[in-house]
Amino acid sequence: MRHISIIVPVYNEEETIASMVEAIGDVLKDCLYEYSILFVDDGSTDLTLDIIKKLSVKDSFIQYISFSRNFGHQNALKAGLDKANGDCIITMDGDMQHPAHLIPIMLKKYEEGYDVVYTIRKDDKKLPFLKRKTSSLFYSLLNKLSDVKVERGSADFRLLASHVAIALKNLTEYDLFFRGLVKWAGFRQTAIEYCSEHRTKGTTKYTVRKMVRLGLYGILSFSTKPLHFAVYSGFLFSMLSLLYLPYVFYSYYFGYTISGWASVIVTIAFFGGLQLMVLGIIGLYIGRIFMQIKNRPAYLIRETNIL
Repeated sequence: MRHISIIVPVYNEEETIASMVEAIGDVLKDCLYEYSILFVDDGSTDLTLDIIKKLSVKDSFIQYISFSRNFGHQNALKAGLDKANGDCIITMDGDMQHPAHLIPIMLKKYEEGYDVVYTIRKDDKKLPFLKRKTSSLFYSLLNKLSDVKVERGSADFRLLASHVAIALKNLTEYDLFFRGLVKWAGFRQTAIEYCSEHRTKGTTKYTVRKMVRLGLYGILSFSTKPLHFAVYSGFLFSMLSLLYLPYVFYSYYFGYTISGWASVIVTIAFFGGLQLMVLGIIGLYIGRIFMQIKNRPAYLIRETNIL
């Protein structure tokens, strides 16, 4: 009998763990697959790990990995892929916003021969206007700057065939962005649209800062176009500065000068800011190289019940 490994990264989700297990069990009770649920505790500070442990004693199909500290959602996914051994692997969030009833549909697509079945969240009009617009802006910017195209609303709720999971877990990148990596990997892929469930318990852990950071990783991981922008901007403003030469010659030969200094200060400040921006872009790439060559592990495991 084929086996499904379900990877669920969690961080301070003590209120949703039991409901998550129940929801998955309900949709797979008549399934012809064996399954296991691998919770990856990303350094929770509440009772999340204790609840998972108690459930794992009761049900042997529940496994867990606990990090030594918070290493981030993408690294939690990486840990799950490293340890999972199913014929296919499903990743989903632990906040109950990824509907478990889509799992049988994913399995049907997998049986049709697809290697990757990913999900696209439909636009929810109930979400705050700012969040919807920033999400749309992120995907538009990512697709314009990156060589990998990621559909708007793509989520980390997906099914991977085992050979795809092996290919992904063999990657040695430090800053991970799985939405882009899955698209980059290729294979035979298909998408399923879904409406996100509303969170009824707990609070979101994805702050604006984390979302911006993830977006930055996505752009820097799959594109060098920001560096091209720096080069083109420098070239453009160098050319524009030549337009100032006729005024310089005119002032020199005809003795016409302006005594004000405000324009000089504004010009210096503008080009100084431009230079800092260009150096910042270059610095981000150099910083990624610096972190990568250290070859530190993406996460450290404090305890696990996986043998």
